[in-house]
Amino acid sequence: MKHSITGKITIIMISIVTGTVLLCWFINTSLLETYYIEHKQKILLDTFQMADNQKGQNQEAYEIRLEKQCANSNITMMIISSDRTIIQSNVGDNETLLLQFLEIIFHTDKKNTVILENTEQYMIEKTTDKRLNTDYLVLWGNLQNGNLLLMRTAMESIKESVEIANRFLTYVGITAVILCAVIIYVVTRRITNPILQLVDISRRMTNLDFDAKFHSQGKNEIDLLGEHMNQLSAALEHTISELKSANNELKIDIEKKTEIDEMRKEFISNVSHELKTPIALIQGYAEGLQECINDDEASREFYCEVIMDEADKMNQLVKNLLTLNQLESGSDQIVFERFDLMEVIKGVIHATVILQEQNGISLNLYGSGPIYVWADEFKTEQVLTNYVSNAIHYASGEKRIEISVIPKEEVVRVEVFNTGNQIPESELEHIWDKFYKVDKARTREYGGNGIGLSIVKAIMESFHRECGVINEEEGVTFWFELDTKTQ
Repeated sequence: MKHSITGKITIIMISIVTGTVLLCWFINTSLLETYYIEHKQKILLDTFQMADNQKGQNQEAYEIRLEKQCANSNITMMIISSDRTIIQSNVGDNETLLLQFLEIIFHTDKKNTVILENTEQYMIEKTTDKRLNTDYLVLWGNLQNGNLLLMRTAMESIKESVEIANRFLTYVGITAVILCAVIIYVVTRRITNPILQLVDISRRMTNLDFDAKFHSQGKNEIDLLGEHMNQLSAALEHTISELKSANNELKIDIEKKTEIDEMRKEFISNVSHELKTPIALIQGYAEGLQECINDDEASREFYCEVIMDEADKMNQLVKNLLTLNQLESGSDQIVFERFDLMEVIKGVIHATVILQEQNGISLNLYGSGPIYVWADEFKTEQVLTNYVSNAIHYASGEKRIEISVIPKEEVVRVEVFNTGNQIPESELEHIWDKFYKVDKARTREYGGNGIGLSIVKAIMESFHRECGVINEEEGVTFWFELDTKTQ
């Protein structure tokens, strides 16, 4: 990600570490020498005071202690009397050192000398040895016993120390920056990975995919946010389901007002036509029984079976008509919900197993799941049951049925194919009409009344989705589509 938190935090921390190293380098370069001079100046004063306070001390112990102080602090020291007799010295070439000290004391060359501190008892100066081109701190002063104390310490070591320290600091700084970058990257990834997971969940939620859930691993702020995202996802899924149902109801309410009168007229006409034949048969066979046209028991039983069969067909017709009327009038409640289409298809196949075996049908399902859709689950099962039942009754030849589930961009298409005779092209547009029968003899043979496909059409219209039929080379394919996303 171009503007990732990991990158920003890593850059900030590297900048802080780099700035800290550079600041240390600057302080080391500009202030360390000053600090070193002050420190050396203090050591010279301490040594001077040690040399001045020798009263009551053992002479040998005093000299050893003074010599040790000078050795530890890299101090060259000389004590001389008023007649220039060297009383104590820690160098071999006393005469040369004495001449150098006298040159400093009498300031023969003031250009290379800087007075740092001047009191009645002592003076501290910073001077340069022209011969060696080396800087020294020099302290000279009068002791309480009248002797003259001369001390100096070289400053060249501090310059070398600053250079070494800066070089070392550079190596340490580079190493620290690299380690900081690695550590900060690893640490921030542990922080940003849950955030990236939340980003992915929110992206999927914008596409109305509510299956993604955040898996909490603690109780920090990000984990609490993830739990709230899970709750939001569940609430949105429920709300969208309700909105889908409400939106669908609104569309149906708008459309049904203009169609209701025509539907009633057509309904009465078709019902009258469909009920006329069974009523006539029932009436005729009932009159025959009443008038005892056939006295034998077998004839009377046949008459009763005809009457019961026709009454059952009338009962089924009335039920289908009521279902169709509710769908077309919009009084039937459509409940949109998200469910697995593959489970519904498998349920319909299982429910029709006995019918398949009785008709010698082989049925194959092509598709893998789960495939989630938005529709009314019960009515989707009605559509599938109607398609499969028709395929079983009309299958011929190989008697093979194939159910294919084909996912597309925003819909899924279900196709039910059966081998057998094709539907005449002139009949294709009418098979969805109420009471329309392509093969009237065969339809009546298995108890059909020409309403099943009308119910399918009405259900799909209530879903605002498409359905249709296609003549294939070996048979017929009926299909319908369902939403995989809300609109």
